[in-house]
Amino acid sequence: MIASLMRTRLLAFAAASLIALTSCRDPKITTYRVPKEKTPTLPPASSSPAATSTPGASMANTAVTTANGPGLTWNAPSHWTAKPASAMRKGSYAITGEAGATADLSITAFPGDVGGDLANVNRWRGQLQLPPLAAAELSGATVHLDANGLHLTTVDFTGGPIATPQRVLGAIIPVGNATWFFKLSGPSNLVGREQAAFATFLQTIHAPGATP
Repeated sequence: MIASLMRTRLLAFAAASLIALTSCRDPKITTYRVPKEKTPTLPPASSSPAATSTPGASMANTAVTTANGPGLTWNAPSHWTAKPASAMRKGSYAITGEAGATADLSITAFPGDVGGDLANVNRWRGQLQLPPLAAAELSGATVHLDANGLHLTTVDFTGGPIATPQRVLGAIIPVGNATWFFKLSGPSNLVGREQAAFATFLQTIHAPGATP
């Protein structure tokens, strides 16, 4: 009886040990902590001129010096409408035509010769989409006048789109250490209508103290 009881307990102990051993062999679940991926830091915007500048931006805030000292006087035709003065213009007039067409008379003055007659004439030609003149061609494209003690270099150009041609009548007048520019510009037919008035207008220009 005792031997049988001892055998039963040994078998129970062996079974319990076998179960414990089997459970110890179960695979363990291992967890890993993956570091959170960092958001990449963007480099600061470049402050170099190439990255921040806009073509022409440097000129947008550049002051253009107008001529000081003795000026000129003139008498404009009565049908020219005076426009408000501005920092750039010594005088400004609007001329109206048919069907709402308008022409503009601008009077400006700058120190020095502003590059000389050739450069100034070619600047006006460029505004009409005309090719620049060579130095040898300048004399054939200008007319010189002397009036009221002043020497005027005048031009007459037509250009621009074929459907809507534009015309410029201009006069360049050196005065002391400055150069004055009188320019009538607008639709070709309207400027042509005002050609005689512009010529008469140029004859009224005087310098202070000049003999009429």
